[in-house]
Amino acid sequence: MTDQPHNIVIVGGGAGGLGLATKLGKKLGKKKKAHITLVDAQKTHFWKPLLHEVAAGSLNAFEDELSYLAQAKWNHFQFLPGRMSGLNRDNKTITLAPIYDETGEEVVPERNLEYDDLVICVGSTANDFNTPGAVDHCLFLDNREEAERVHTTLLNHYLYAQASREASPELNIAIIGAGATGVELAAELHHAAIELARYGLDAIKPNKVKITIIEGSDRILPALPIRISSSVHKQLQKMGILIQTNQLVSEITNTGLKTKSGDIIASDLSIWAAGIKAPAFLKDIAGLETNRINQLLVKPTLQSTLDDHIYALGDCASCTLKDSNDEPITIPPRAQAAHQQAELLAKSLIGNVLEGQAPLTFTYKDYGSLISLSRFSAVGNLMGAITGGDMMVEGMMAKMFYISLYRMHQVALFGRFRTGSLILKDFIGKTTRPHLKLH
Repeated sequence: MTDQPHNIVIVGGGAGGLGLATKLGKKLGKKKKAHITLVDAQKTHFWKPLLHEVAAGSLNAFEDELSYLAQAKWNHFQFLPGRMSGLNRDNKTITLAPIYDETGEEVVPERNLEYDDLVICVGSTANDFNTPGAVDHCLFLDNREEAERVHTTLLNHYLYAQASREASPELNIAIIGAGATGVELAAELHHAAIELARYGLDAIKPNKVKITIIEGSDRILPALPIRISSSVHKQLQKMGILIQTNQLVSEITNTGLKTKSGDIIASDLSIWAAGIKAPAFLKDIAGLETNRINQLLVKPTLQSTLDDHIYALGDCASCTLKDSNDEPITIPPRAQAAHQQAELLAKSLIGNVLEGQAPLTFTYKDYGSLISLSRFSAVGNLMGAITGGDMMVEGMMAKMFYISLYRMHQVALFGRFRTGSLILKDFIGKTTRPHLKLH
């Protein structure tokens, strides 16, 4: 009787999870050395750093989404739709919640799924810090559906204004949080206001769209070098975007925001883009260690601190390493970190299955950060192997590097030839479709 293949279950099909499933499928699944299963609550994958473009309408998500079933077929792993709801470490099983249709009828009952090694990479959601009114009166950007809801709400404001023909109507948009998501969203919405007027939705003039970014820190992009923050600040001001720093939101209503300093900011469309937390179901799941924002604590090998057969990566994991001065550093919740962790973990799991090797230790390399300001500009810093140091880039060069990030993600999933075909398709498509999604 032959041995059963090693059973690796990956929960979460974001950039890290899908990349890991693809690599393991090619190296282990194809050769029947292991059985690879990817679990995700959605049926399709979309690269999260582009959600602000979907929200503004600059990108049609349906043209860039990827079917998990198709990717599984092409790369020798199995995909199961479902949302993880429980974990039994003794039996080495996870529980998947029932699946319901749009009428509330159960389509798939609750299931248990066995694993030999479990990888949890379920990403993060927005952290509203229990701010009163946030859930009821804010839109979020946690997934494609929420981004499309922002876009639909934006269009509805324009359609209403077009039909009512009020005298010089205004649209007030408030974005809570001036990290990369909030800043990039503000620039894209400014661009959308210009494009919507060009396509005939001109009741709301571009100069009547008032976009305000509210940030609790003393500057925008507080996680990035101050020279990048200052440059982006100036460019946003040139666009007419209002920036309020050192402001903490205390309440959100259907007409605007209240700050702890007593200011009231009018808003017809409020979007929360501040802070992250891991999904609530992870909090102390099966006795595993988690922090105050529900992230699983992991060792430098990406194994959970209490169970060597459970790994975590990306935004849902808290990994602390030592820097060159032997000081502790916590890996930031960035896409590049998730990609690097997925690469390391793929090598670890392949080595363990094929050779019985011990897990490898993760080393984080910061290659810099890039901020896109829609079609207007891009700003960032490149570090390490790319430049041999720390170099600030702006304008067209920065924009080219920014675009290359997504193309590198596509190469990891599809290979160079298919990615080249996709680039050609996108280039041709620009001549046959509007510059903005108008529905």
